[in-house]
Amino acid sequence: MPPKPNLNPNPPSFPSLLDVLIIGAGPCGLAVAARLREETPSAMFTDDEHQRYHWINKHSGRMALVQAHHRKRRGVRAERYEFEGGLRTRRGSTPTSTPIPGRMAGAGDAPSLSSSVSSAPEMEFEDGERADTGVSTLVLDSSGDRWMEKWSRAFRTLEIEQLRSPMFFHVDPRDRDGMLAYTQEEARERELWEISGCVGKEVSKHKKKKMMGRSKAQAVGEVEIDERDRKDYFSPSTGLFADYCDSIVSRYGLDSPDMIRQCEVEDIGYDYHSELSPSDKIFMVTAADGSRFYSRVVVLAIGPGRTKILPFKLSGEEMNGACHSTEIRSFPSPNVKAKIKQRQETNVVVVGGGLSSAQVVDMALRKGVTRVWFLLRSDFKVKHFDLALNWMGKFKNFEKAAFWSADTDEERLEMIKAARNGGSITPRYQKILKQHVARHRLSIHARTVITGREYCASSRTWRLTTDPPVPDLSRIDYIYFATGMQADVNELPLLRQMNRDYPIETKQGLPCITDDLMWQPDVPLFLTGRLGSLRLGPGAANLEGARLGAERIAWAMEDVLGWKSPDTTGSERSKECFCGLGNRYADLADVDGWEA
Repeated sequence: MPPKPNLNPNPPSFPSLLDVLIIGAGPCGLAVAARLREETPSAMFTDDEHQRYHWINKHSGRMALVQAHHRKRRGVRAERYEFEGGLRTRRGSTPTSTPIPGRMAGAGDAPSLSSSVSSAPEMEFEDGERADTGVSTLVLDSSGDRWMEKWSRAFRTLEIEQLRSPMFFHVDPRDRDGMLAYTQEEARERELWEISGCVGKEVSKHKKKKMMGRSKAQAVGEVEIDERDRKDYFSPSTGLFADYCDSIVSRYGLDSPDMIRQCEVEDIGYDYHSELSPSDKIFMVTAADGSRFYSRVVVLAIGPGRTKILPFKLSGEEMNGACHSTEIRSFPSPNVKAKIKQRQETNVVVVGGGLSSAQVVDMALRKGVTRVWFLLRSDFKVKHFDLALNWMGKFKNFEKAAFWSADTDEERLEMIKAARNGGSITPRYQKILKQHVARHRLSIHARTVITGREYCASSRTWRLTTDPPVPDLSRIDYIYFATGMQADVNELPLLRQMNRDYPIETKQGLPCITDDLMWQPDVPLFLTGRLGSLRLGPGAANLEGARLGAERIAWAMEDVLGWKSPDTTGSERSKECFCGLGNRYADLADVDGWEA
């Protein structure tokens, strides 16, 4: 990223004016902060993915393709950038190709990186191994003053040993295979688990018969991930992933003591300021303690949202006998722990359907709970990932192209729902839960909801009624709701003023933001993570979505902050050409009588 221009100093009475204010120090916030300090990011998409869009551009106007033409739009990058695989890239640039692995790891082996080369060149840092772009950045987070504090706390609390994501889902902007490289460099291959059953599996005769006579588009959902990608489908331990994120923080100099401030953001406003130019608007961010921060750009990276999904509202007394999974601070609850210590019978209900609910069930039984009733509103679904495999494997480009080419946000929303299909559990945890069922300590009830409840404050127990009725349901000592969070911009308190002053359309709580992830074309409030789903796709809430969102934001930030590339001569021009930015003949524009 080119250095920021010299700006006129602010009046003495005016507080510090930041370039970028990031709200949220989780994976999405870290991905944005790292990307803003990376000058030579790796390719986000493969050559095959780019090839389709180059073909569309070449035949634009001659073929009946949905949205093949470029619509004239107002806003950042609308004229200088074009879509490739759902990502806006600079017109005339050459995408960096993804290296083709030379030797594949055998089934069950840890992946080898002997032939995997980073697609980005080594950066030159101003301070040893740290990058410094001169962009003034501050991060606000309600959970702590360190990166990934809330993420790490949740994994420690639920004692999660392994990520669900594959190795190419991470927040490093420099290298798609960065986590694999880090694992090998640190000799920590033993901390990788192979995600078995999704790579190299042959299509059964029954499936082949079903696929006969069907188009490729109709059959992609029944094709497994290609064998050549086996090295990517390992999942890291939580410790390995945390250490890798720490290395990214250190590499980009994001670990300075004043980088992250712990505070709860209450309000975001965007307006003119009396002590600045009357033509420039800035953001004023107000915290719960009364602190105010001023910035030219704000990035909202708060993850899945802050509204807990509960089947019913808990009263003050009932909160002593139940909680949402995000509120767990000690496990099990004090009353259950006391009963276990006294060797009394304990009964717990877990309501959910996703991987978190299965992890709570397993941890409760390992901690000594006598019996757990697992209630699922829908079916018991088992998947390797929270996305369908066709969004991650050989034909993922087709799905991304279809999503980008959708005519309306309603259509995109339906595609997101179909790809995610509600909560699901991994095959590994399915096996664990089956073992608990075989020991008669776990009872699983799909398509079951709580219809009635009665909480006794003196005994601290529940009497529950369900539909359909659960046989032999004892008095319950505690209820855990692993029911997820709702991403609804209309209900976020910190966006009240933005919704009032700059209203935008929403689809079931998801904002219809610009393709650059901006609130409006002239309002540089960027949203990433799940709140960017209508532009990023079904993977927006995952680590892949965090990296993709950071890439789009970084490109748009150049115009928003008015960055102008300096005269690139000598080594700078060579560096641009090496990265596929522009072309080496651009200097001819400076020769009299020539036009670029």
